[in-house]
Amino acid sequence: MTPEDIQALFTRESGEFLFARWGRPIVPIVFGVEDETLATVKGAFEAVVTLAGHNMAETDPELGANCMVFFFRDWKELLEVPDLDRLVPDLAPLVERLVAADANQYRIFRFEEDGSIRAAFVFLRMDKELSKVPAETLALSQVVQTILLWSDAAFRSASPLAIAGGATILRPDIAGLIRAAYDPVLPGVAQDPSHALRLYARMEQPQ
Repeated sequence: MTPEDIQALFTRESGEFLFARWGRPIVPIVFGVEDETLATVKGAFEAVVTLAGHNMAETDPELGANCMVFFFRDWKELLEVPDLDRLVPDLAPLVERLVAADANQYRIFRFEEDGSIRAAFVFLRMDKELSKVPAETLALSQVVQTILLWSDAAFRSASPLAIAGGATILRPDIAGLIRAAYDPVLPGVAQDPSHALRLYARMEQPQ
């Protein structure tokens, strides 16, 4: 992975470079799944957060849970979730847009005053396509895409995951980048593309 590759992963389609990581411990909560899948999703969070050298917690003092993952069959089900419209502004128009686009996933981030990640909402509409994806693969993919504020186009052409020995794993280059991104020496937020060079330098160090 080159510095240019790293820069591209945080450069939005608008041309803006924006890097952000979580500024507080992650407290995930999962809705709409059986206990077995719940354990799979929580396990994916634990694995990726451990890889990053970040922390999880039982509760967030302000929000209770700060990373909410919703599994459902129809976007309109979100309109029936109590108080979700308070957490996600303009929820009704958003649902309309997602229905019109026939989308099967969507992520929303909320930010601290300094720009680091404060909360995330992950919405997964289990259509035929997503329903074919093994729970472990789906969970790992979503957690990886939530651990950092990636570009809106970051993984369109290449998944952050790979197959090794018949198992789905996190790509080693993406794993190294996540580790580097949570180096405590680095800032939690960056808008200058030169931040990609700092990430690259830390990826080169022996782990």
